[in-house]
Amino acid sequence: MRSGSIARQSRLVVACASGLLLAMTFALSLGTRALAADPTFPALSGRIVDQARLLSAEREAEITAKLEQLETDTGDQFVVVTLNSLEDYQIEDYGYRLGRTWGIGNAESDSGVLLIVAPNERKVRLEVGYGLEPVLTDALSNQIIQNDILPPFRQSGFEEGISAGVDAVIEQLRLDPAEAQARAAAAVPTEADEPVFPVLIIALIFLFLFLNLMRGVGRSGRRRRSSDGLGQVVLWGVANALSSAATSRSSGGSGFSGGGGFSGGGGSFGGGGASGGW
Repeated sequence: MRSGSIARQSRLVVACASGLLLAMTFALSLGTRALAADPTFPALSGRIVDQARLLSAEREAEITAKLEQLETDTGDQFVVVTLNSLEDYQIEDYGYRLGRTWGIGNAESDSGVLLIVAPNERKVRLEVGYGLEPVLTDALSNQIIQNDILPPFRQSGFEEGISAGVDAVIEQLRLDPAEAQARAAAAVPTEADEPVFPVLIIALIFLFLFLNLMRGVGRSGRRRRSSDGLGQVVLWGVANALSSAATSRSSGGSGFSGGGGFSGGGGSFGGGGASGGW
């Protein structure tokens, strides 16, 4: 009985320590990110922004025609962008910021999609606007990346991978809404598609308990100031995280044009989609 109680206590200590470590790492990393320079986005020069020069002129024209026809037929805006660098950002963070800055998609329906390819970091992402999340879910986006985009990428076939990804997304967006949602629901989610906020909330609870303990333990003024300083840094990082999450779920782009007769329609993004690497 006693040994069972000790084992349970040990598991609890390990769980608490793991949650605390996760929360502190998350908060401090956000604080560091907030001090870093904002990413510099390329100009929105058209439906394809090939900064990394992965596409031939012929292939770019071919894909552009498909994207134009999609918008004409459905109102959905789909933009392909290749990047020289993610500027030390995670592609998920870069992607939703880019989508909001460019305002891809209709402002009323938020029907925008970005296919982002960063060859130097060997990363790819489908960034999905709010309005298309029911038919282009995280799980289905991941399926398209894994089945259509990455196999050619692994053989340095960037043109083939981008074309296959574009075709798969367009095929899904052209389906009847009921059929599209049924197909999306049938896609099997992976662990990467599961939401992380429940885990984060639990970890934050342990974080606040730890900070309260630190304040209570500090007996001298010097120790108290030290613990308060740590608490302020971590709490500032947490506040930053919550503010960013709220902003990403409530604020959309106002539309952006880099010339060439094409501009975003003010669509909003909040982190929907999937990423992959090769």
